[in-house]
Amino acid sequence: MPRFQPEAPYSHGSAAKTAVLLCNLGTPDAPTAPALRRYLGQFLSDPRVVEIPKLVWQLILHGIILRVRPAKSAAKYATVWMPEGSPLRVWTERQAKLLQGYLGERGHHLLVKPAMRYGKPAIADTLNQLRAAGVTRVLVLPAYPQYSGATTASVIDDVSRWALQTRHLPELRFINRYHDDPGYIAALADSVRAHWQRNGQPDLLVMSFHGMPERTLHLGDPYHCECLKTGRLLAEALGLSRDQYLVTFQSRFGKAKWLQPYTEPTLRERAAAGLKKVDLICPGFAADCLETLEEIAQEAREAFLESGGKEFAYIPCLNDSDGGMRMLADLAERHLQGWPTRQTPDAQALEQQRQRALAIGAKD
Repeated sequence: MPRFQPEAPYSHGSAAKTAVLLCNLGTPDAPTAPALRRYLGQFLSDPRVVEIPKLVWQLILHGIILRVRPAKSAAKYATVWMPEGSPLRVWTERQAKLLQGYLGERGHHLLVKPAMRYGKPAIADTLNQLRAAGVTRVLVLPAYPQYSGATTASVIDDVSRWALQTRHLPELRFINRYHDDPGYIAALADSVRAHWQRNGQPDLLVMSFHGMPERTLHLGDPYHCECLKTGRLLAEALGLSRDQYLVTFQSRFGKAKWLQPYTEPTLRERAAAGLKKVDLICPGFAADCLETLEEIAQEAREAFLESGGKEFAYIPCLNDSDGGMRMLADLAERHLQGWPTRQTPDAQALEQQRQRALAIGAKD
C-alpha cells in the first residue's frame, strides 16, 4: 500500500489559490441509532477526547456505551433535527458560504469550505477536494473560541494525519483560539443586548460552556481559564456586576470530576433558592447544536422551571448573524495577511457581485 495518496501531475505556472477550512466538531448523518453508533464510535475513539488507556477504553466503548447510548442520543437529535439536516452541519455550511461572501466583499479571492472533525464532510476529504481544485494555501479555522486539546488540537491532529499521506502539501496556517477577541466579545454582547431589548433583563445571566474533566486543567489545558476570561469580558461589555452573571459547565460524561459549577444542578439550586428569571447563553459554541438546543434550551429549561424558576430564556449562538460573520471575517483576514488573496479592481467588482449573491442565497 503506497504511503502517499495519488495526485494529479504537477502543473507548472498554475496560479496560487487560497482557502479557509472552517472546522467544527461533527454530527451524525441522521437521527437514528445506526448513524449515532458510527458517529459516537469515531468521536469517542479519539484519544484527545477520552484519555484512558486504549485497550481498557475500547472494551468499555464497544462492550457498553455503543450498545446503549446511540438509541438515546438519536432520540435527542430527533427533537432538534432541522429540515435541511443536523443543526450543527446546517449552520456550519451557512457560515462557510457567508464567510466566503464577506471576505469576497473585502476583495479577497478565495474558497471557504466547511469540514467536520467527526462525520461528514470529513477534514481529509475536504482537503483533498481543495488540493484537486489547485489550492496551495489553507487557513484552518477551528470554530472553537476557547482552545482545548480535545477540540482544537484534535482538528490539528486530523489535518496532520492528512498531511502525512500527501506528497505535495499546501502552506498551512492554524487559528488556535479567539476567546478574548474584541470582535467576538462585541458580537456576543450585541446578541445579549438585542435579546434584552425584546424580553427585558433577567435576574441572572448564565454563561454555560462545554465541560471537560477537571484533570485536564491540572495537566496544563488552558480551556478552563479561557472560558472564565470570555465570561469576564462579556460581563464587562454588558456592564454586569459579579452577582449578575455566572459561568457554568455542561455535558458531563462518566463518573470523573469535571469542571465546575455544573450547569443543570446550579440552575436547580438557584431556582430552589428563589431565582425567578434567568437567561442562558453558550459562548463556547460557534453554532447551535445538540448541546445547546436540546441539553440547554430543553433539558436545562425544564430543570429550572421544575425547581421553582418562573422564566428561562436561551439566547442562541451567533450562527449566521451579521455580527458573528463579521467577527469571523475579521479573524480570518488577520490570519490571511501576507498571502496574495487580493484581486485587481475589475475582477474584484465582479467577484463582489458573485459573493453578494452567494451571501443572499445562504440567508434564504
